[in-house]
Amino acid sequence: MAITDWPSAERPREKLLLKGANTLSDAELLAIFLRTGIQGVSAVELSRQLLSSYGSLRALLTASKENFCSHKGLGDAKYAQLQAVLEMANRHLAETLKRNDCLSNPADTVSYLRAQLRDYPYEVFACLMLDNRNRVIAFREMFRGTIDGASVYPREVVKQALADNAACVILAHNHPSGISEPSQADIQITERLKKALALVDIRVLDHVIIGEQAVCFSERGLI
Repeated sequence: MAITDWPSAERPREKLLLKGANTLSDAELLAIFLRTGIQGVSAVELSRQLLSSYGSLRALLTASKENFCSHKGLGDAKYAQLQAVLEMANRHLAETLKRNDCLSNPADTVSYLRAQLRDYPYEVFACLMLDNRNRVIAFREMFRGTIDGASVYPREVVKQALADNAACVILAHNHPSGISEPSQADIQITERLKKALALVDIRVLDHVIIGEQAVCFSERGLI
């Protein structure tokens, strides 16, 4: 049965308009994005098949172009639309942080950092450069490494923070293993960066590790 033949309250688009996007399942949200199914398969059923094939919505959203387009019902146009949606979401989060005090919106800050860092297959060390009202000036990817770690150079972090005229910094890096617990090396480099930045009157407000979960040094009493 085509979705247009369903009761209106059960159609994904009508359900979203009536009850809100948060009431829809992953398959229903994906069906709205796909708009149409394929011959003999509705958009919702195609969405269920795709989610079953990939194992999760996140796995589908982060699939490579070649992998994504290899599925029947998908192609270059859908891939381009998906990348545009994801980038708009990232920019929305970034604009929200630039308008507001990061410390009053910790969940938004973590969401933004997670979106930027969680899907790298290797370790990336980054900094959120903040002004004297704790608003974001810029997000800077500073160093990239292997799956085991990244070399972090305090001098380069200080140089970039001064160039951005930052008053304070939030450090962040990902753990490709998915395990978010800070290592002894993470704690040590945080202390080195705090001392180096303090010499030029720039404060380190937090260090966020992104894995399957996010761990903030500030919440652990590590900073």
